[in-house]
Amino acid sequence: MKNIRRDSGERSQALRAVALRTSTARTAVTVAASAAALALAACSFGPSGEPPAMPSPAHYGAEAQPVQTVAAQGVAQRFETGAQPVPEWWRLYQSDALDALVDEGLRNSPTLAATDKLLASAHEQLRAQIGSNLLPQIDLGGQATRQRALAIPEAGPQTFLYNVFAGQIQTHYTFDIFGAARLANAALGARVDQQAYQLDAARRALAANIVTAAINAAALHAQIDTTERLVTLANEQAQDAQRRYALGSLAHADALNVQQSALSLAATLPGLRQQLASTRHALAVLLGRTPDAAPPDLDLASLALPEQVPVVVPSDLLRTRPDIQAADAALKGAAADVGVATAQMFPSLSLTASMGQAGFSWPVALSGAGAIWSIGGSLTQPIFHGGALLAQRRAAVDTYDATVLQYKQTVLSAFENVADTLASLEHDAQALDASSAAARAARQAYDETAARYRLGAVPISTARSGEQQYQNARLDEIRYMSARLSDTAALFQAMGQPPASRADAGKSPAKG
Repeated sequence: MKNIRRDSGERSQALRAVALRTSTARTAVTVAASAAALALAACSFGPSGEPPAMPSPAHYGAEAQPVQTVAAQGVAQRFETGAQPVPEWWRLYQSDALDALVDEGLRNSPTLAATDKLLASAHEQLRAQIGSNLLPQIDLGGQATRQRALAIPEAGPQTFLYNVFAGQIQTHYTFDIFGAARLANAALGARVDQQAYQLDAARRALAANIVTAAINAAALHAQIDTTERLVTLANEQAQDAQRRYALGSLAHADALNVQQSALSLAATLPGLRQQLASTRHALAVLLGRTPDAAPPDLDLASLALPEQVPVVVPSDLLRTRPDIQAADAALKGAAADVGVATAQMFPSLSLTASMGQAGFSWPVALSGAGAIWSIGGSLTQPIFHGGALLAQRRAAVDTYDATVLQYKQTVLSAFENVADTLASLEHDAQALDASSAAARAARQAYDETAARYRLGAVPISTARSGEQQYQNARLDEIRYMSARLSDTAALFQAMGQPPASRADAGKSPAKG
């Protein structure tokens, strides 16, 4: 019977051991599953950050853009729907002088250089944050102090003087169980991406501003030359009218009207010259120069109009416009902020450890008896913060919702920008075609009148009137030529840039 009881007891102990091992295994599985669930939970603490679905219209404007514009001055611009944007589109104007201006501006602009430095600073800040909250912190410390202890009355009036020598290595690490650090890094990384896209947009805007300023300066120069010729003709007409009045062949009122017209025309010259001076000064600053070092004006006729104009389809415009890409990065940063605000409401686990040597004298501190060490962990679970954590999360959600709406508005504004520039190019071509035809007709009429004047068939006043009509028509032609060249630059700018040509612009260290 004793043997039977002993065998039964042994079997019971064996069964309990098996049950204990099974329970331990189940506990380990449960802990592993819980850790995996916690890791997955960190991924779902906030929105995904994906941009909202946007409409993809069949065409940009209220009416579909034509295949090409009307032919003005022998050039019809063709819209290549579905083509990729042109990175260095200003070279299509076939002007070495214009290319040199843009290259100089991109190289020397203080504003662009400052933006580039701020982006480099943002990259370093991101690297610093990643190293701070994802890797252990290790510090080496040492101290040597001399202290005086207060006397103990019961032990006597004497005091104690002693030295303390210590040196230790300390480490601290916070486990990112719920992804708060990872999400914070993602939020900052998205904002670095946003700055990178803003730099890209600033670079392209600078190039467009230089091209537009150079075109405007050339057009104003041509307008001033033409207006000066008109003023000369008007003054000659006024002098003739004054002589005719003196001879009694013209009424005084008519002579005054002619003189008033000449003076009114002369009054337009200072305004044109001021516009040209301001444009030159602005162009010099865009190039990184002082206003007194403004470059010489280009010849408007030397600029070739690009005949092939790419028109990116609306769905691809979301990837080629840096302003839209910047809004997308801002959206991802706001989504990560929601995750951070959520993770802050969950427990935080930290581990600290230190080891070193210490003692009341150097020999003791350096001996085996002076070895010191410590290790510990802390777990913190927020319980009550006066509603601050919930309010911070609600604020992050509201900010995210606002960023979504801002993204939508950015896309709609981009569509509007492209639609306006496409319509402008068609209307510029129509206006330039009509003004060029008018200038040709006026030139032909003036040439015929001048020939008749040389033959003595008409007075010189008639010949002057014919030239005045031609010069006025030429002014309109110059304005529409300038508008067509400038609006072409605006359309190239509106199309953005192929993502592959950005040389990894927008790639932050958080993304590898």
